Amino acid sequence: MAMFSKILIANRGEIATRVIRTARRMGVSTVAVYSDADRDALHVERADEARYIGPAAARQSYLDQQAVIRAALDSGAEAVHPGYGFLSENADFAEACQAAGLVFIGPPVSAIRAMGGKSEAKALMAEAGVPLVPGYHGADQSPDRLAAEAAGIGYPVLLKASAGGGGKGMRVVERPEDFAAELAGAMRESLASFGDDRMLVEKYLVRPRHVEIQVFADSHGNCVSLFERDCSIQRRHQKVIEEAPAPGLSAHLRRRMGDAAIAAAKAIGYAGAGTVEFLLDMSGEFYFMEMNTRLQVEHPVTEYITGLDLVEWQLRVAAGEPLQEEWHHLRMNGHAMEVRLYAEDPAAGFLPSTGMLTNLAMPEPGLDVRIDTGVRRGDRITVHYDPMIAKLIVWGEDRTAAVRRMRQALSATAVAGVATNIGFLHRLVSHPAFADAELDTGFIARHEADLLAEIPPDEAEIVVATLGILLDRRASAALEAERSQDPCSPWTHLDGFRLNLPSREVVRLSLGGEPLEVIVTQDPRGYRLEISGRCCAVEGTMSSDGRLTARIDGRKLEAWFWKHDNAWDLFVDGRRYLVGQPDPFAEGQPESAHGGLTAPMPGVIRAVLAFPGEKVEKGRALVVMEAMKMEHTIRAPSDGTVEAINCTEGAMTEAGTVLVSFMPEDGA
Repeated sequence: MAMFSKILIANRGEIATRVIRTARRMGVSTVAVYSDADRDALHVERADEARYIGPAAARQSYLDQQAVIRAALDSGAEAVHPGYGFLSENADFAEACQAAGLVFIGPPVSAIRAMGGKSEAKALMAEAGVPLVPGYHGADQSPDRLAAEAAGIGYPVLLKASAGGGGKGMRVVERPEDFAAELAGAMRESLASFGDDRMLVEKYLVRPRHVEIQVFADSHGNCVSLFERDCSIQRRHQKVIEEAPAPGLSAHLRRRMGDAAIAAAKAIGYAGAGTVEFLLDMSGEFYFMEMNTRLQVEHPVTEYITGLDLVEWQLRVAAGEPLQEEWHHLRMNGHAMEVRLYAEDPAAGFLPSTGMLTNLAMPEPGLDVRIDTGVRRGDRITVHYDPMIAKLIVWGEDRTAAVRRMRQALSATAVAGVATNIGFLHRLVSHPAFADAELDTGFIARHEADLLAEIPPDEAEIVVATLGILLDRRASAALEAERSQDPCSPWTHLDGFRLNLPSREVVRLSLGGEPLEVIVTQDPRGYRLEISGRCCAVEGTMSSDGRLTARIDGRKLEAWFWKHDNAWDLFVDGRRYLVGQPDPFAEGQPESAHGGLTAPMPGVIRAVLAFPGEKVEKGRALVVMEAMKMEHTIRAPSDGTVEAINCTEGAMTEAGTVLVSFMPEDGA
């Protein structure tokens, strides 16, 4: 079978742009699909053509199977690449593609069905001799049966959505008395994400590692392992950092895990790219978790250490080509690492953040740094889709070099307009325990105090903020002088000139909410700054895109300095600070509204768990809302009384809407 001439990509964002990049290199034309929210998206711009498939809500567009297939047929595409997420592991969609005469660029329908339900998959793996975590994967889904199985397994247990992945519908239950509430929440989340609320219960392993094997198979009977990835650094069961190879694995253990993964793939007649995920216990034993019958978000780290383009080989295998003989003799080269840059606020419990990307800076891509993204400056992060901004992927000769390169990449990354996890990621890869590869799925929770601690600005950051204000003011004055009828007028200069005395002024600013005074004296090369009695010499430049380069007593420091309204965003080593120049005549800020528990972001109300007049204890769940494919619970901030419920189940709500009127017990 010849290579396809045109394919449709049934996905969006960085997933679609990733597939487009390889297809274009191969000379394959691409068709993008888009919703109302994505009319001007980057993947639409980069594809050879694009087709509209429906409203912003994913269920009415990207998950509308018939709309996607109709777009493929109307465009003349021969095949459909599902990307990862959305319909990528939907057996009905793969079958519908084939029925319409389209090649589904993925595994056989039978393989997707075999792994589509976690319970059924585990039964198949047991038959294939793949080790399993103790648990219940049965058909009886009554709450009483699930609770009884949990008690028999022994707490803590892990609830998992049978039909899903990515942390959706997954809960750790520590105590029997919490089981019913956690089960209800997990079932709601699973139903919302996958249209299926079946659950399985497993023993929760203490401090395991999450190690997955990338497998690749063709339709000619060949199946190989492309080594492993360590995905242990997770938050809420979602991967934060992935790396390949997994640190500390012996050659013997790597071979055993690879053989088990190949056995799993062969047991279901697999073809294409797939990932077999294992939990690796501290004892060295490993257990099958699930098989993802698609390309993974973290596939770039495997591409770095193998030199392969996995998307290219997805297309080649789907077109009937066999894997090359040398695949059986591949060796790993160096170490690769990937972080997921999200629009979310770590300081607010990692709540997703929506808004326009008013400014965006990334490290320069090269042989050792790769950026996969589906957005650019001016795009919006909306409530409708996953809030990923980009993936940063780096390669080094060994893990130490890769960690160092990742720190550099994150230091060169800045995003304004939404809250992000850049600073959190920088702290993660800079943590001594991470450098020492002390990896397990509880890493973030164990080091939370270090990773989420508020870091006040240091003296260097105060100097850079002051320099940014001075340079921005100088640039504005120069622009005014150019526009003036008298560009030589002294009134267009802001150099603090004083007759027979050094130019000197006091700059008042706020940095991270703290008011500061800096005494500034100009000299021929730059400025001398005095901060709390300490002096330093600083000079620097700021480019039109906001890149600020400073030399403080000869030490170089780079930052980003972007103006918005009457303030600036300062980014240094991934940390963001708000810089302002307070108006001494401005009145104080108004007091916050009393007694209102508000929606932290736009979303849909999924459950109302209290009623007006009810007395509740601190921490009691009152309302559950869903936003960006995750549930968020609004809880009572203290003991008190629910005065009114201002929302209904199924209703859409905007950020800042008062959902619950609440009176604290003490009336304060």
